[in-house]
Amino acid sequence: MEKYDLVIVGAGPSGYASAMRSLDFKKKTLLIERNKVGGAGVTNGALSSKTWWELSRDASSFRRSLNRVNLKAPNSNFREIQAEVRKAVSERINLLEEHMDQLRESNYSDLLSFKVGTAQLLSKNEVEISNGMQTEVVWADHIILATGSRPRFLPELPIDEKIVMTSEGIENMDDFPESMVIVGAGVIGCEYATIFAGFGSTKVHLIDKGARILPFEDEDVVRIIERNMEHNDVLIHRNSKLIRMEIVNGRVEYELEYAEGGTDIFNVEKALISVGRVPNLEDLWSDNVKITMSKRGIEDNDTQTSISNIYAVGDLTADISLVNVGELEGRYAVEKIFGKPLRKLVYENISTIMFLNPEVASVGLNENQAKEKGLEYKVVTLEYNTISRAIAMRNTQGFIKLLVTNEEPMKILGMKIIGLHSSSAIQAVALLISMDKGIEELAECVHPHPSITEGIQECVRMLLGKSLFKPLALRGRISCRTYKQGLYEDIKF
Repeated sequence: MEKYDLVIVGAGPSGYASAMRSLDFKKKTLLIERNKVGGAGVTNGALSSKTWWELSRDASSFRRSLNRVNLKAPNSNFREIQAEVRKAVSERINLLEEHMDQLRESNYSDLLSFKVGTAQLLSKNEVEISNGMQTEVVWADHIILATGSRPRFLPELPIDEKIVMTSEGIENMDDFPESMVIVGAGVIGCEYATIFAGFGSTKVHLIDKGARILPFEDEDVVRIIERNMEHNDVLIHRNSKLIRMEIVNGRVEYELEYAEGGTDIFNVEKALISVGRVPNLEDLWSDNVKITMSKRGIEDNDTQTSISNIYAVGDLTADISLVNVGELEGRYAVEKIFGKPLRKLVYENISTIMFLNPEVASVGLNENQAKEKGLEYKVVTLEYNTISRAIAMRNTQGFIKLLVTNEEPMKILGMKIIGLHSSSAIQAVALLISMDKGIEELAECVHPHPSITEGIQECVRMLLGKSLFKPLALRGRISCRTYKQGLYEDIKF
């Protein structure tokens, strides 16, 4: 039986990051994957969907440019777009595989092994790997489980991945449908609504059981996203409950029941079910392995499971299901096994981006979360139409919102940017949160001009009482307020 310092099950973002960090400690490492290196983070998740979004944004921008000169835009070519997405996925997978091949021919050759197959833990140290008719068992001093997740199925819906699909079936369509209903108005559902509406070939319906989409988001963010969706002809079914969905004559018939009463029946070409993801845990360990579970996945203590030498990272636990979080957890788990992490695993400074229209980048708390925690805070908001770079881009839709503590020194609680370049502008604030620093460092930094980050600097200067634009003068475009005891009050300097 071959022995390893570390066996990692799953070569998605979390598992791959774990393996590379293990090599830094010069440990003999085995990485096992049953499908393709990269996992859902590449093949039918983050990279593929975001490539669809980038191409959709280009198509939408192209149509707007043609409208300025009274020209009609041609229809988007689905096959060419699909081929471009597959090319992007292939490039990433090839890069990861080439990297591993060259590592095995380098000074890491005695450390890194890769096996294709399905793994099952027979004990806390024995891992069985099956590939067709071949089976072998290896010994692991430590094990990291990183098998990822898959779309959640609703048993009452006729999901066939051809007409009624999850995000996995989307990748295999033959053409843009003339109409599509999306069940689920969370991040993924709204991203796909943005994508298909952006290409201009599909009438999108979006089912939302509440009064507004993205219920976890601040209302001012949602207001812009909803307005743009409806401007792009998305039909949002608010306060509605799906009570029936059937495939009738090769199309989708669905019935909604509304909170205020009454029902409606709709007929569309395709349906996309986007109601979350579930961890890939089936047959991952035998009955001899007693890993404690929670309602949402594997129960863990900073990635360590109830069995001391077995760790779980990424979508298998109840933490945030994001590629960057999975990579962070994978690296942290290895550091915890073979060394001593320099800092505690925290999630407060995790940067996120929602690929909507426009894109939304976040770090830390939003206002909803701050209120739920009972916090008092200061909040400054600055519209994109006050930022030179946004004016130059001829797209001033969006705003920057910064939350800080309501005492001195002001510490950053969170920031939200909705608008072009938002994901590129947020990193400085994420760093300050992770360092537990105040806001003064941002106030005097010399930013490139023109840039969106100048807007962040202006937000900080407003809080310090030394801004270029005075919030009491440009009402409706900028504001600087405190939130105390459930009430807002303008800050007067």
